[in-house]
Amino acid sequence: MKTVKVFNGLVGIGKKFKNYSWLYSITICICFLPFMSPAIALFLGLVFSIIGIRHENIHKYTSKILQASIILMGFGMSLSAVISASKTGFIETVVSVTTVMTLGILLGKLFKVEKNISLLIATGTAICGGSAIAAVAPILNSKNYQNSFALIVVFVLNAVALFLFPFVGHKLGLSQEIFGNWAAIAIHDTSSVVGAGAIYGEKALQVATTVKLIRALWIIPLSLVIALMNKNDGKKAIKFPWFILFFVLAIVFANIFPGFQASYEHFNWLGKRGMVIALFLIGSNITIGEIKKSGPKSFVLGIILWAVIAIGSLFFLTR
Repeated sequence: MKTVKVFNGLVGIGKKFKNYSWLYSITICICFLPFMSPAIALFLGLVFSIIGIRHENIHKYTSKILQASIILMGFGMSLSAVISASKTGFIETVVSVTTVMTLGILLGKLFKVEKNISLLIATGTAICGGSAIAAVAPILNSKNYQNSFALIVVFVLNAVALFLFPFVGHKLGLSQEIFGNWAAIAIHDTSSVVGAGAIYGEKALQVATTVKLIRALWIIPLSLVIALMNKNDGKKAIKFPWFILFFVLAIVFANIFPGFQASYEHFNWLGKRGMVIALFLIGSNITIGEIKKSGPKSFVLGIILWAVIAIGSLFFLTR
């Protein structure tokens, strides 16, 4: 009863302040302070959502903030470390993408989930969450509700992963490198991968971000395969995640011109703070209503695929 009263009290506070968008401005400013970690930012965002404090327009900038932050973080990464991470994660990526896509199609038929929803969830799980879904959706000519179902399933599991993966990683005593690779393979969206890596440690953040962004390039071949499988539906445009290219260019530029190291450190810091802001916005945009709309079968499919890739990749990396 006490818990219910507390919750109702919080909701009441939210209704009182729901039109006060300045609360978002203050919180975003606080995100630039050292004590505001990615985990705290996400949790604070969830609190905003639960008690009903909403901003009408700011969430549409979440993706742009995240992408810009990732590009800025590229200035603080070593080119040799990026190449090493690319080689390490290549085989795991090939195996995981193939396994998840095949299993997603089969389980979709078994659970009688709509074909497009199954493919979208599998694509989001196999590569990079919402970005992959956005790239494949026009190729499948999927309907809005199908896109929403897939995005909600992936989005909710992303939020869970941000808290679960660092906890499991510490319990199992995973190294920074292994955790970074594991997060990049087993967590859907780049935002959650970066967040989980940041929570776990500096080295884990670099490995996770690099492997995930290289992994995101698989959107292109997978989109081409899906386009060929659905060629009777007509030609559809493939969205290329251009921020990945700019991320790579930032790394290369910083390593070719090392004389601006002081500026690169500032860019890298700004990228990390921007990532914290993005996580706050992600958390504040989660709603219970959206979770309910996605349907139990879609969630079961997403959870099974996620469990398979999480457990399988962890076994592969620690054997």
